[in-house]
Formats: sequence, structure tokens, C-alpha cells
Amino acid sequence: MAGNEWIGGYLDAILDSGAGRDDGQLAAKKIGADKEALTAAKYFVNEVTGYDDAALYRTWIKASATKYPQERGNRMEYLCWRIWHIARQKKKLEWEDAQNMARRHLELQRGAKEAMDEMSCEDLSEGEKENRPELAPIAEGTEISIGKPGGAAEATSPGQKPAKKLYIVLISLHGLVRGDNMELGRDSDTGGQVKYVVELARALALMPEVYRVDLLTRQICDPSVDYEYGEPTEMLTAGSYDEDSEAGESSGAYIVRIPCGPREKYIRKELLWPYIQEFVDGALAHILNMAQVLGEQIACGESVWPHVIHGHYADAGDSACLLSGALNVPMVLTGHSLGRNKLEQLLTQGRENHGKINATYRIMRRIEAEELSLDTAELVITSTRQEIEEQWGLYDGFNVKTERALRLRARRGISCHGRYMPRMVVIPPGMDFSNVIVQDAGDVVDDVDSLAFTNSDGTITTPVSPRADPSIWSEILRFFTNPHKPMILALARPDPKKNITSLLQAFGETRALRDLANLTLIMGNRDDIDNMSGGNADVLVQILKLIDKYDLYGQVAYPKHHKQFEVPEIYRLAAKTKGVFINPALVEPFGLTLIEAAAHGLPMVATKNGGPVDIQKALSNGILVDPHNPKEISDALLKLVADRNLWTECRRNGLKNIHLYSWPEHCRTYLSKIAQCRMRHPQWQNDNFVDDNNDAESQGDSLRDIRDISLRLSLDGDKLTSASSRSPAEFLKAIERYGGKDSNSDSMKALRSMKSGGTKFDDRVPDAIKRSVSGMGEKNNGMYHNSKIATLRRRKRLVVIAVDSYDSSGNPNDMALKVIKSAMKTARNEARTTGLILSTALTVTEAVNMLSSGGISVHEFDCLIVSSGSELYYPSSGEDGGSDLHVDADYATHIDYRWGGEGLRKTLATIFTPEQVDGGRKAERTVAEDEEGFNSHCLAYKVLRPQQALTVDEVRRRLRQRGLRCHVMYSRNETKMHVIPLLASRSQALRYLFVRWGLDVASMFVIVGETGDTDHEELLSGTHKTVVVKGAVTSGCDKLLRGSSNYARGDVAPAEGPYISTAENVDDIGAAMKKFS
Repeated sequence: MAGNEWIGGYLDAILDSGAGRDDGQLAAKKIGADKEALTAAKYFVNEVTGYDDAALYRTWIKASATKYPQERGNRMEYLCWRIWHIARQKKKLEWEDAQNMARRHLELQRGAKEAMDEMSCEDLSEGEKENRPELAPIAEGTEISIGKPGGAAEATSPGQKPAKKLYIVLISLHGLVRGDNMELGRDSDTGGQVKYVVELARALALMPEVYRVDLLTRQICDPSVDYEYGEPTEMLTAGSYDEDSEAGESSGAYIVRIPCGPREKYIRKELLWPYIQEFVDGALAHILNMAQVLGEQIACGESVWPHVIHGHYADAGDSACLLSGALNVPMVLTGHSLGRNKLEQLLTQGRENHGKINATYRIMRRIEAEELSLDTAELVITSTRQEIEEQWGLYDGFNVKTERALRLRARRGISCHGRYMPRMVVIPPGMDFSNVIVQDAGDVVDDVDSLAFTNSDGTITTPVSPRADPSIWSEILRFFTNPHKPMILALARPDPKKNITSLLQAFGETRALRDLANLTLIMGNRDDIDNMSGGNADVLVQILKLIDKYDLYGQVAYPKHHKQFEVPEIYRLAAKTKGVFINPALVEPFGLTLIEAAAHGLPMVATKNGGPVDIQKALSNGILVDPHNPKEISDALLKLVADRNLWTECRRNGLKNIHLYSWPEHCRTYLSKIAQCRMRHPQWQNDNFVDDNNDAESQGDSLRDIRDISLRLSLDGDKLTSASSRSPAEFLKAIERYGGKDSNSDSMKALRSMKSGGTKFDDRVPDAIKRSVSGMGEKNNGMYHNSKIATLRRRKRLVVIAVDSYDSSGNPNDMALKVIKSAMKTARNEARTTGLILSTALTVTEAVNMLSSGGISVHEFDCLIVSSGSELYYPSSGEDGGSDLHVDADYATHIDYRWGGEGLRKTLATIFTPEQVDGGRKAERTVAEDEEGFNSHCLAYKVLRPQQALTVDEVRRRLRQRGLRCHVMYSRNETKMHVIPLLASRSQALRYLFVRWGLDVASMFVIVGETGDTDHEELLSGTHKTVVVKGAVTSGCDKLLRGSSNYARGDVAPAEGPYISTAENVDDIGAAMKKFS
């Protein structure tokens, strides 16, 4: 073959693709004879293209085996140019990726710089500008008690027993989740995260402060999986670490399975995105029910809201965002693995372009979910510092320097101009040591063969008597010719990023290591390789080929099956043989298996990329290696196996320090961190005071208690709202009657002074109390007395009209009125059990004028959701002949969270200011302020040039980079743009009505067009019934929603399903609604 003409052409191709001349000479040397064809194939496929292409490899072998020289030469020449083309394509992708990364890096830097510039430093001293210390930690010796349901944490003395009244909600959406016999490794969705969340739920429920923990996941009734995954609830534990604690009727930890998506089909996580809102609505119904149940048990009838809602992974983070916004409770996030990091790795490999990666992994939808989670989360929990700096730092919504500056300003009471970034904390995962048995522990405890940890902290041990060998031992040992050699153990699913092939290569190429040790690969469970997912099957096939290549039979074990309870026995076997545990992953976010191995007395060799760095720093029980260097891997393994003193030292260090990773330690840190979250539970049902540490908000919080009582009185028919009852004496009497707190506050003292004869308001009296006492708040208080809320709460069904039908000028057209009249006709047929809600981007004045133009009275509606969901109005009952619309002040307070206000307005002015183009002239403006559309929670803009306007995702990206969180929506046929609070939207307003007035979302019918405003897709998904009216909307704002390289509507809402019906025309709306029954 050395004389074939294709060699010269191929070497030229190598040089043209960028490889050095030395590489060409090396290639020529390697292609010397037919017997080296395999080496040549490996070189050309791996070295030139940069990855192992199995199809190309097989083609190479077939071509080299061709009988006739001429045909072989032609086929080889063709194959060479094929490889050259792949190499060129790879370099092109690498160049594009480098350009995109550089551009993105500059944008992130620019956004951070502008955020710092806009937050003027004039209000900081010179020392504060230069030195920006971290916030002071909680003082040692102080336990954090999260005592009151719906209230914030209180500091208690060390001897004081905390109240057991905390309700925590965890969400882990994908995979197969159950408490026992977890099928870890069955597929890529059922891995370490499943084990982590189940054990976290158990451990939190055992803490003395915690009353109940709910782990929410998806209900799966697929016949191909165990029936247990279809059970609505599963108890994990009902006990407590505190033996004196009395468990209540509903206390403990539970798995709660919420139905969403295909009823009888288990689907992978990439296909779950369209069903997120359906899951949210089901979870919201469960939480509202549980809040009442727990209130009756431990809070004298007052609802007990979740202390936090904790989302795990991007899909659960997206769900937690919506639940947190609907309930107005703090959100916590744990990413586990991050989309931007994965996208970078896949692009670096060069095998697929951005479009193919997005189609396979829905990566852009995942990244947007993670960005939304950063928008809402108050706390982000990571396993390592590397995750904060190198992974979360890739996101628009987080910048380390900006976050520290914002925290410093907030701590000193200096305005952040509406900017916010979540706080990141490192809390390593925990482990339950109560069932761990350390094999051959004579080197740790004198005269003891084996010992067991008898407490969950891993601090107390007890000798145990010898036991019979577990069956899994014989299943592994049957592979070995010499089972007495030390065992190198790797436990990971066969995923390319787990890098098992490099481990096998290191083992196979190091003769000394093969002579000293055996290798055991625990790679999940499998029945038939052909039935495995493509990536996992490819890795397993490569492993089998490498075993054959290096002739490792009798030295490598790779059992097909193991049960979860047998994993500790596998660790014990490795420790018994004086073996080593290895994790060679390319990047390991944390490395829980390293903790488990250390607890069983196994030294470790682990990747230096990610969490193992922190684990090694804490335990000092092994060696870190470069996972891309097989020689470094083999040298580290050989060093630990051959040096008995080093092996013993690493083993002792691991056992001595392992208590740092116990679940009680994890939970204590976890509870202390979430205790610092700002409590913002639904104010209309919360009389409990807020964390005294929030000094800046204490006055407003005490005011809420008084206002809440006033609201409850008006709903209960009390006469407090009448003019004759608004004296200080009557107000105080009502407060005392309904259990007002903090009777010695300045506000209460001031009211008592007025009761005793004072006539003027003291400065200590908040404005809201002045309005309630003096009659200034008469209109607002009368809202609940005179509006249709009482009628609204009795509705069995609600018809929500959300058809965005406008003409080219952005004004409602005739079709909008036709839809409304058709919906009204359907509602009248249901007598008084069906109500009407209008949901629109129009202002309240424009909505009333539109209805009037069609001869429709506003009193036909129970509620108006206007300005894209930034305001809620209730029409008056009509009994008094009035025509007032009463704004929901509680909703305004509800959505105020992280609202940028004037600071946001200034930043948007900067973003929308045209940049200079060629010649020094400025481009024309695309949007301009529309002050007539402004309200307290909506910034309105006229869209002057829709073709040049920034898309929604581009505007949000720029705002996130500056620390501003909000919803951006184009509306009214691309003529308007609304910027509203993060918690506000038309879909979230429906959930607010569910929480506020008990109007179940599942009883709502939402009428929409085939397109509409950019928030149209949010109205399509959920447990409400969606009626899509064909032809009702001829043009919408879809083109201004996202770029072409982003995710599609199908990743947000399903195209069809049991909750979606289609009306062929306006007159068919009633028939379409009947299809649901």
C-alpha cells in the first residue's frame, strides 16, 4: 500500500486541513503494510477528525480489505477526501464556536460594566468602592429555628428546642423516582440525582424544625415500568432525629406524583418540556390542599405555606419558578448539571452543529429554563465552587462580581436600582452512613475485623461479626482468573462523558497495573445491548472491543445486573481486596460515588475537573488526574495499588473526615441558608410576622398584618369598611379580635394614643393605617364589598377570553367582539355557574371602550386581566348602579417582587437607543415610550419598526446581563411592547385567582387564536381546557419572540392533547368546549 497514489493526495489534504508536516510524515510511516491497516485507520480517524467515528472506521477496514489493488486505491482515495472534508467541517465549526464564545464573552462583560456604571458609586464611600467583603456569616453558637408556619426564621438559643412547623417542597421531575430499590442506571434520566433528592427528602424530614417534606415528581403509569411509579403518594419516613419529637398525622417525607404529559408513557426528559405547566397546575392544587391540612394540624387553621420550593435540574427549576410566582414563596435551585456547559462540550467535540444538538437535547429550551430559574431563585445551591465560577458564570443571569456588589449595596441599604442576582452557596451532598460496614477495619480500630457506622453522622462505629459473602461478590469474582488481586472499581453508566474507555485504555496499556490488579466496571443494568440508547450502546461496544484488543479476559469484570442495595456490598468487596475506586469522568459536577467509596474505606483516583477537587481537599484520600491522559490515570492507580503505606494513609484520612458529608450536616447547613431567604408568603392569608433580620422591611411587614385583618373583616361581612367604623378604637378592637401581632409596636402605640383622645396622626403611623382609619382607603376597601368577588368564588367554571385579534394599527377588530359574544352566549347557557374573564394586552380603559363599542357591559365579566397581566380589575356588582372597576391591590403587591421600576425604565432607554452605523450616523429608533399605556407595573412602548425590533429573548438577555428581571412581551399585532414584572403574566394571573379565590385552574376554559401576542404560547399549556379558534387571529407577534436558532413552540406547549380542542370558527366555540365533557 505504501506506493499507492492516494498517499500523496492524502498528506496534502492533511496539510490543507491544518495538520503539521510532522503529522504527515508520521502518517506515511504508519501506512507501511497491510498488517498496519488497523493502526492507520485509528490514526486517520482519531487524529485527523478528532473523534472516533465508528462508521468511518468500518468503511476504512472494508476498503483496506478490497482484493484488487486498483479498486482498493480508488476507494482509499475517496475515503481520504471524505476524512479531509470532515476535518475541514470540524475546523469550521470550531471557528464559528470560538467566534460565538468571544462575542458572548464581550456581551457579558459589557452588560456587567453597564450595570455597575448605572449603579452610581456616588452613594458609596471610597473604602466601600475598593473593598467589597462578603456578607457576614451567621454567628457560631446560634441555631436557626424556622419556627412559624408562613413566617421567617428566628434565632434561638442553643438550649431552646425549635418548633417543628416547617413545610418544604422539593421537585425532581424526570426519571423513575421511588424510595426503595431505585433503578439507578436504568437510563440516563435515572441516576445520581434521583438518589440525591430521595435521601435529601428523608434527611430533611428527620430534622427537628421540619414538619413535612413533599418530593414532587411525575406520575408514570407505563406498563413497561414498575406499578409503584404510578402510585399517587409514597411515604419515605415519618420519624425524626429527635426522639422526643411527636410526629403529627401528616408529618414526614412523601413522594407525591403529579400526572402530566402522556398518561401511559414513560418519556425521556428532553420530551417533557411541553408539559411543564400541566405539572405546575397539578402541583399547585396539591400544595394548596396541603397548606390547609397542615394549617388545621399545627397552625390553628391558618394555612401553612411552603417555606421554600426547591427545584432540581432545569425542568424542575422551570416548574419551581411558576409555583413560586403563583404562591409568592421563595424558590431555591440546584442545577445538578447545566445546559450551557453541556452545549460548550458538545460544540468542542465538533461532531454536530448547533442545530443538531438543539434538536437532540432541546438544549436551548433547557438553557432558557435555567435562565428563568436564575430570574426567580433567591438561593442557588451548588456542590462545588467550580460550579459557581466556571458553569453558572456562563449564564446571562449571573455574574460573580455584580452579585457581590449588589449584595453589598443591599446590606448597606443602598439602592440597587431594581437589579438582583441570586445568592450562590456551596453545600456538598450528604450521605447516610447508618448502613455502611467498613471491611477489614483493623487498621482503623485495633483488634476489629469489620465495623459499622451506627448513626447517620458517621461519627459512631460499632464492631460487627463476620457475615456470609453476598451473592453479588460471586457474580463479580467469576470474571477473574485471580480474584485475590486488588480491585480497581469504577461505577458509572456507559456514557461518553464518563470516560470509561480511557480508563480501559490506561489499564490495558500498562502491563504492571494488569499484573497487580483486576478491573471491575459497574455500568448500570442491561438485558440486550441492541435495546440500549444509542450513546450508551456505542460506549459499551467500544469497551468490549478494547477488552478484546488488549486481551483482558480474566482481568475485567462487567456484570449485566445489580440491585441498588448491592452497591454497598460492591464497595466492601473492593475494600476487602485492598482496591481503589476511580472516577475518570471528563467533568464531574460533584462525585457522590467518591463519598460513598471513602465511607467504605476505599482510596480514590478522580478527575481534576469539577467536584472531586473539593472532595479531595476535605478528605485527602486519593489522587487527582487529567482524564484526557491515560498514562496519568494508570500511574495514579499503580501508585496506590503498589504503595501499601500510601493506600493505608488515604484510607484512614477518608474514614476520619467522612462525617463532613453526612446528611445531618448537610441539612443543618441547608436550613441555615434557607432561613435567610426573604419570606413573602400570600399576604392575604398570613398574619405571621416576618424575619426580624429584615429591618428595612419590618415596618411594611407589620403593616401587612393590619391590612390583612382589614381585608378578612370585609370579606366576612364586618362593618369595619363603613364610614362609621373607621375610628382608631374600632380599628384596634378589630385587630385584637382577629389576633393582631406585635401589640407594642410603634404603630399600635400611636393608634392607642389616638384612641385616648388624640386627633392627629403620629409620624409612627404608616400611611396605609391612616387611609384605613380616616376613610382615605374607602374605595379600595369597598372593592371587596361591592365587587363581584362573592359571585366569582361561587363559579363552577370560568371562560377566559384571550383572543389577540387586532387590526394593523393595533386596535381590536370585529373578530375580537364576535369571539366575546360567542363566549358570552355559551356562558349564559350554563346559568349562574359559569363566569367570564377577559384577558388582554389592552389597558383597562381601552378594554372598557372596546366592550362598549360592541354594546357589551363590563358587568358581564367577573374579572378583567389587562395590560398583559400587569393589572387585575373586578367590576362592581351592579346592584348599586355603579360602574366602577376595582383594582386588585393584593395582586399589585403580589407581582411587585423584583420589579425594576424606574431603574428598569432607564436601562431600557439605553438598550433601545440606536447605535451608530457606518458613516457615524445613528440608526432609526425601533420603539418609543407609550406613556398612555404605563401603569405602576407596566412599561409600555410603541413599536415603530417591527422588522428591525429586537426579539423578546434578545431584550431579556440584555436585561439579565444587567441584573434586571422581568417579562417582555410584544402585543397587538406587533404595534406595542409591554415590560412587566417577573411574576406577572396572563397565565400566571389565572393561577393567582386559583390561590387567591379558590378558582381551580382545571375548571377554566381558555379561548385563544392560532397565534397572538408573544405570551400566547404560555396560555396553551396547563390543566385548563384550551379552545383554539381557527381564523380568529390572522397575524400575531411570533416573529418577535425568538431567533431561528432558539427553541420552538413545541417545546413550550403540546400541539394536541386531552386539554386542547379546536373550534373551526367562532360559532363553534360552544361545541368545542363540550368536547371536554
